[in-house]
Amino acid sequence: MNTWWIYSILSAFFAALTAILAKIGMKGIDSDLATAFRTIVVLLLAWSIVVFKGNGNTIWQLSQNNLLFLTLSGIATGLSWIFYFKALQIGKVSQVAPVDKLSVAIAILLSVVILKETLTVKAAIGAILIIAGTIILIL
Repeated sequence: MNTWWIYSILSAFFAALTAILAKIGMKGIDSDLATAFRTIVVLLLAWSIVVFKGNGNTIWQLSQNNLLFLTLSGIATGLSWIFYFKALQIGKVSQVAPVDKLSVAIAILLSVVILKETLTVKAAIGAILIIAGTIILIL
């Protein structure tokens, strides 16, 4: 059975929880400091899982291509978090979190352009609805 959707739902739940907990946790501090501290927690959690699963010794299997694109992904993640936390610090979660989900429509577009994935009618309609919803929230 394909379980990708279970992980996707869990990801969405924890992303939503992230916004709420971050908004509460960064009260009275700089958003960059909050991002840096959260990044340490994520780092420790991720490596704990790797070690617990016994996959630490497979780090040597990473190719130059893996390292390059995971590094670029890490940079993109870091920049996303920095801007997300800054937006959360000065905006309402009910506005920032949905606008952040515009990334779904952007990811659909980039998957077609960069990864040459097929754009289905459902994905196109979904992306259009996300964009329309984002515009409504911004206005």
